Amino acid sequence: MKVKLLLLLLTCCFACAAVHAGNCNKGPDPANKKKKDFVNGIVSHATNKRPLKDVLVTAYLNTDNKKEISVQTDEAGNYSFDGLKPGTYKLVFEKTGFRRVTKEKIIIKEEDNVKLNIDLAEISHQIMMPSPLHFSEI
Repeated sequence: MKVKLLLLLLTCCFACAAVHAGNCNKGPDPANKKKKDFVNGIVSHATNKRPLKDVLVTAYLNTDNKKEISVQTDEAGNYSFDGLKPGTYKLVFEKTGFRRVTKEKIIIKEEDNVKLNIDLAEISHQIMMPSPLHFSEI
């Protein structure tokens, strides 16, 4: 009985090893191939360098200035556009209270990966007071 069990166990091990070896010799499965033509990066605060959440990032195809897709940054400031068509893009980064940043001529080639980190600066809300010279004629 022990011999049959040992023989069965060895047969299973060899069968698994043969299947694994067959899969290792194959190239990547085209159906499971991950697309690499994408743009990603991190959006940070320009002053304190902390990641910014909920920044709207929009990709426009430059040939016709057509909006392709918009995404928002996550908690860590990460954004990603997967599967963009090859071409030249304009990326616009927007968040309330921050200056808009536009990056022109981002070229995406087939099977390409573009990393683009951005710093956004806050809009300063200074109160403008008239100078004393404006009241000199009163």
